[in-house]
Amino acid sequence: MDTGPSPAANPTRTPTDTAASPWQRALDFTGRRVLVVGGSSGIGNGIAVAFRTQGAAVEVWGTRPSADHYAGDAGSDLEGMMYRQVDVSRPQQVLHQVRPERLDVLVLSQGTVAYGQREFDPEVFQSVVDLNLNSLMRCAAHFRDSLAACGGALITISSVGGIRATQGNPAYAASKAGAIHLTRTLGQAWARDGIRVNGVAPGLVETKLTRVTVDNPQRLAARLKGIPMGRLGTPADMAGACLFLASPLSAYLQGQTLFVDGGRSL
Repeated sequence: MDTGPSPAANPTRTPTDTAASPWQRALDFTGRRVLVVGGSSGIGNGIAVAFRTQGAAVEVWGTRPSADHYAGDAGSDLEGMMYRQVDVSRPQQVLHQVRPERLDVLVLSQGTVAYGQREFDPEVFQSVVDLNLNSLMRCAAHFRDSLAACGGALITISSVGGIRATQGNPAYAASKAGAIHLTRTLGQAWARDGIRVNGVAPGLVETKLTRVTVDNPQRLAARLKGIPMGRLGTPADMAGACLFLASPLSAYLQGQTLFVDGGRSL
């Protein structure tokens, strides 16, 4: 006797059904502890805000004395977050930070660039590489045990500049290439600890570091021609990728860097 379609084939099933609930809960970070290094402005702040919106308890590291010193800055929203002043280019400042018993997500979004051909100066080259690359390893190593305690996620923020030449910025390009390969290597090494290590490589995003291009109409127009999607990226675009990488939706992703660049690297 025909008893009708099985529940699995029932077209009237809704997203609230039990079978769908794990997908609904995947981006709920309620009760999770998240640290965003370099989360006081720009891409890092967009990422911090996204995790806060999804229920996480978010801590942000920046270089100014307090969160109040960012008040009024465009692209900076620290409401409801714990703020700590830490200069990650100084090893001792990182080493002196208390490690929590567990840390669910660590986002390493610190970075800098020196324009005007200054990165060809060996001392400037070294300072850019130290912040963009060496400090990533410094922070990752410091919080390794905290991440391992809960099978946490480590997310690095590099750049499309890590796979293509960036005219006039050898330190930036080299350090971002290093960040991509550091992500691969840590992903391989720390998988046994239950830590998922992945990264996001942004394309051209409007931040204070890209003003030299964004505020120059001719330069901006030339850059947009090289982006198939025809627009700049936003901090929210990068945040979406980070939420994915920190969630169970990417549970089988390890050592990978997502190029969130509107197709610029194609």
